[in-house]
Amino acid sequence: MLSRWVRQILQATVYDVAIESPLEAAPKISQRLNNNIRFKREDLQPVFSFKLRGAYNRISQVPKDQLQRGVICASAGNHAQGVALSGQKLGVPAIIVMPSTTPDIKIEAVKRLGGTVVLHGDSFDISNRYAQQRAKDEGLVFIPPYDDELVIAGQGTIANEILRQWRDVDYVFVAVGGGGLIAGVAAYLGEVAPHVKVVAVEYDESACLKAALESGERVVLPSVGLFADGTAVAQIGELPFEVIRLPKSDNSGPIVEPDVVTVNTDEICAAIKDTFDENRSIVEPSGAMALAGIKKYVAQHKLHDKNMVSIVCGANMNFDRLRYIAERTELGEHKEAIFAVSMPEQQGAFLQFCRALQGRNITEFNYRYNGSNDAQVFVGISLKGGEQERQDIFASLKQNYDVSDLSDDEVAKLHIRYLIGGHGHLNDERLFRVEFPERPGALLTFLERLGPDHNISLFHYRNHGAAEGRVLMGLESGIKSSNGTDPLIDTLQQINYPFVEISENEGYKRFLK
Repeated sequence: MLSRWVRQILQATVYDVAIESPLEAAPKISQRLNNNIRFKREDLQPVFSFKLRGAYNRISQVPKDQLQRGVICASAGNHAQGVALSGQKLGVPAIIVMPSTTPDIKIEAVKRLGGTVVLHGDSFDISNRYAQQRAKDEGLVFIPPYDDELVIAGQGTIANEILRQWRDVDYVFVAVGGGGLIAGVAAYLGEVAPHVKVVAVEYDESACLKAALESGERVVLPSVGLFADGTAVAQIGELPFEVIRLPKSDNSGPIVEPDVVTVNTDEICAAIKDTFDENRSIVEPSGAMALAGIKKYVAQHKLHDKNMVSIVCGANMNFDRLRYIAERTELGEHKEAIFAVSMPEQQGAFLQFCRALQGRNITEFNYRYNGSNDAQVFVGISLKGGEQERQDIFASLKQNYDVSDLSDDEVAKLHIRYLIGGHGHLNDERLFRVEFPERPGALLTFLERLGPDHNISLFHYRNHGAAEGRVLMGLESGIKSSNGTDPLIDTLQQINYPFVEISENEGYKRFLK
């Protein structure tokens, strides 16, 4: 079975448009991790990602008589640019269907490559169904992003290059979205170099492969995080999942290691900074996931002196996201901890608290007098000793204070640190996280659909350069529950913006409720 995939990969026609990307040494991160790390620089492709390989291989092998009307795909990211450039190279009209929430920078990038952009729907799923229907109705060739044999074979050419560039490789780490990249890479290595371990890395808010492996079948995640938008897929591809579970040629195990590494936002941000420090390149969140996975895997398995490849799969980054990434990097590198502390509302309390920190540097201190016996303080503390120091500080503070560690609390990091200032004292307030489409009129649409029966009592939003905006919202319902229903939840479901209730969040209860 794997030999057939190797033939497909060796016959792939990618180099009319793609380059053989360099495998660059990463001496700084190698020294830090005590392992030999190299970057496979797919971010240097003409469209700044590996997606060009699979798209071109698929389109170039379609019979010419079937290409007369052109090709179509649905994508808001790297696949879109790969299809557009491939169509331009082959002289084939390329229609790219994008959600109406797609940022202008991505739309203009596709247009510059000769693609015709059609905006349709508020989500990828709606755009994808529309593209597939147009393909049927108009005789267009639909180009899937990952669930296709020729697309997978195109991505697999990366593995062929890695082995030619570095025969002594021990591990290859691959970011996973729909699974096309890891399926192609692992199929080739599993046949030609079964000693190489291929490790999947997923964003912890879109870990569809991990969920599928644990359940033994493909599952659909109820929601996906959008920070690593290049890998924000709710269900692993059918064909990639089939390939991923194939045995190696020496029957030493499956071609992909069964333990998927999941990484969070802070860890990805830290890996983006690591990449910049190494070669002054700025990669997109998904492009840094493999390196984030290496750092975590090395720590968990206590590895040293191993030869490891991080596939830097893309660099299509919106510039306005860098502010947010810089803020989160300190947490991802365990250089900052965040605590909520109750301290006495009396003179000298702040001095005593600083003494309890034993001279450590305070990076953030949020407090407001509230007239009660205790004050709630939101404090950031610079770390030099990483995770262990954070635990030591928490244990030390707990001896004298009521303290909570919020360093891993997403709501605290995204919203509450900017909202410190007083309690609402509203008995019927409920707290929600809501995802707004990042486009003009989204708030107006929400308010009109919310109607006059529900009151917004708290609202916080910051632009992070993503296709979706995350909003923290306090709501009071003016409608009493009847026949077992929840009027507020019913209204939010009808608005059809993704939401989750988080009224029990620790930071909210300490600082805002």
